[in-house]
Amino acid sequence: MLDTGDILETIEMVDDQNLDVRTITLSLSLLDCASSDGREAEKKVYDKIMRRAGRLVETGEKLSGELGIPIVHKRISVTPISIIGSPSGNYIGLARALDRAAKEIGVNFIGGYSALVHKAMTDAERDFLATIPEAISETDMVCSSVNVASTRSGINMDAVSVTGRIVKQLAERTADRGAIGCAKFVVFANAVEDNPFMAGAFTGLGEGEATINVGVSGPGVVAAALKKCKGKDLTEIADVIKRTAFKITRAGQLVGRKAAQLLGAKFGIVDLSLAPTPAIGDSVAEILEVMGLSSVGGHGTTAALALLNDAVKKGGVMASGMVGGLSGAFIPVSEDAGMIRAARSGRLTLSKLEAMTAVCSVGLDMIAVPGDTSAETISAIIADECAIGVVNNKTTAVRLIPVPGGKVGDEVNFGGLLGSAPVMPVSDVDSSEFIERGGIIPAPLHSLKN
Repeated sequence: MLDTGDILETIEMVDDQNLDVRTITLSLSLLDCASSDGREAEKKVYDKIMRRAGRLVETGEKLSGELGIPIVHKRISVTPISIIGSPSGNYIGLARALDRAAKEIGVNFIGGYSALVHKAMTDAERDFLATIPEAISETDMVCSSVNVASTRSGINMDAVSVTGRIVKQLAERTADRGAIGCAKFVVFANAVEDNPFMAGAFTGLGEGEATINVGVSGPGVVAAALKKCKGKDLTEIADVIKRTAFKITRAGQLVGRKAAQLLGAKFGIVDLSLAPTPAIGDSVAEILEVMGLSSVGGHGTTAALALLNDAVKKGGVMASGMVGGLSGAFIPVSEDAGMIRAARSGRLTLSKLEAMTAVCSVGLDMIAVPGDTSAETISAIIADECAIGVVNNKTTAVRLIPVPGGKVGDEVNFGGLLGSAPVMPVSDVDSSEFIERGGIIPAPLHSLKN
């Protein structure tokens, strides 16, 4: 039973500390929509999304009003289109059907133009990957992801090479929009099936017919709690973060269960990821600086982030038995005011960000790099990040934006929650021969657990 203090504290979190439910994502299985007739597949996909997700936006707005908690985004994720579209090969048509349905329903994004090629690629999957630049650049709401590595299978370097070229093609195709296509494409190692966050959300084959997954965010709430901890040691800091994460997770679970009930769907998970925004006071970087760092990016940043990520997960697990997705702390450069500031000053570098990804929720996220960065260099960055994920048995990802014509120090603005970012330098070492070798980087020894 909530007492008056709990209610007032929640109101303060919403009003003054940017607490929100970042997204309710309806995860839909489209397995029954596959057809060798491409037009029929398009119709089945569109009709099912409209039938099962038609009230998603309305439901989110209703719950936001009833509970007093902002629900920022309403999203849909679907079964990987590489699977649904393979009988007909009509991948582009399915992308258009997804986009049309998303616009008519009014959701912010629809994810699942995806492929799982972490061990090998079929001929159909190769054909699918070749369509990603066209599909993502010519639609507005569709997001794409490719899983190229896993701890159990190793790193598919042939797929890594392909995804580097996809990033470059997306940048070229959307050059007139600041390479926005790259912001809707992410490359994974150890992708999870119940992720509610874009651009990486898709409905895994182990998921049900229709599931509500909730993404909760509250960097400002955590930062506010830590500002009251002057003089406390890091053990006490960890406890404060756990208690705060507990409260945030309970709010997310309440929203998720009610949304699932209203939509006739199963409640899946709460993803407690501290997802920042460009707004002042909603920054993961600020949390790390409140702990005692003069600037994120300095020595000690990785240790502080490890403490934060672990405490968030522990607090969430105490609050709900249905914590999943990615759950932890995101470090997207363009979406975090503190990260942007540190990158502009040169204190936060690509190398330091890579080190931080060993202990954060995901990986190298929303980072702008020079437009002349080669596809091979992008693939090498992806390979490095996959290696961190595979060896550490965690999810890692890369979402890079090679800004056409962009030079180091330039700024690119994506608008909204995607924010803006300075163009950061990359190494000028040539990695092309390494990437062109292809093949598989074998799974680590500790993957043999059977």
